Amino acid sequence: MMTGGERAVLRLPVLRALLAQGLAIALVVVLVYLLALLPWRMSLFSVALLQGVLAAGIGWRLGLSRWWLWINLAFLPALLVVQRIDMPAWLFLLGFVLLLLVNWNSWREQVPLYLSGRKAQQRLQQFLSEREPPLCFVDLGCGTAGTLLQLARQFPRGQFVGVETAPLLFVVAWLRCLLQENCSIRYRSIWRVDLGCFDVVYCFLSPVPMTRLWVKAQAEMGAGSWLISNTFEIPGAPADRLLEVNEGRQTALFLWQIKEADIR
Repeated sequence: MMTGGERAVLRLPVLRALLAQGLAIALVVVLVYLLALLPWRMSLFSVALLQGVLAAGIGWRLGLSRWWLWINLAFLPALLVVQRIDMPAWLFLLGFVLLLLVNWNSWREQVPLYLSGRKAQQRLQQFLSEREPPLCFVDLGCGTAGTLLQLARQFPRGQFVGVETAPLLFVVAWLRCLLQENCSIRYRSIWRVDLGCFDVVYCFLSPVPMTRLWVKAQAEMGAGSWLISNTFEIPGAPADRLLEVNEGRQTALFLWQIKEADIR
């Protein structure tokens, strides 16, 4: 039985991916040994491909997101291919650094990179069109700012803010929004953003921070403002509205309207 600390560690996607790799290697070693007793030999690339399939399957059972499954699948076969074509060592370092800069929040906040799809953007546009035209909107963890920029262009009278702490994503988002007057990007943790400044708060995070975000939203957001989460619900807090998405991993937009504080 796992302790609370062990369960907390396994919430980190990178550690679950490493666990999947390790278990897959162990299974492949046993399988190759048993096949050698028959005797039956597998090529080195076949062994690497089998390990990748097993790692992807184990990663899926451990709850890893889709892009992690592709990494698990391709990791060992890619190493084998790279070794055979004799690529320079600095490319490995460059690949690691880029992966780190993109997935910074996956390591620190257990929030991997999720990009809102076209249908989610359409649902957001539909919802914002119902609001009073001058509004303030923030995207917590805006990624490359695709959704934010689309909304800023659609509603020129509104003010749109994106916050991001993954360094490479922040730079991309900042550059994309540089010429859009009603859109700005801030390098800031979502926990340091004053949500009271916004009429609509949007996020596409993960199940891990949702309870903490709900506490922050209730403490800071004004009555009548809206918190919108793509796909991930808040435990114990039924949504006031639900907008269906059903696009890949994205299932729906969950909307909560902040109520007046109950002062007694």
